[in-house]
Amino acid sequence: MSEKVTAQVRENGSIRITGTVDFVDAEGNVLETKENFSLCRCGHSANKPFCDGAHKAAAFIAPTYAGPVKA
Repeated sequence: MSEKVTAQVRENGSIRITGTVDFVDAEGNVLETKENFSLCRCGHSANKPFCDGAHKAAAFIAPTYAGPVKA
């Protein structure tokens, strides 16, 4: 059974991923496996797609409510 992975959108910050995630290329090859990390959503990270804290210096402000996730 797979471990549950959660994605938490942080206020004016990153998306925190808790759990283990495989990064897979278009052919289905696992490129990297990461556990407990943050994804950039401000666009200022020098380490995209991962967060490096640049949102703080950029004074990133996100919408207060993004709405429900659409599948």
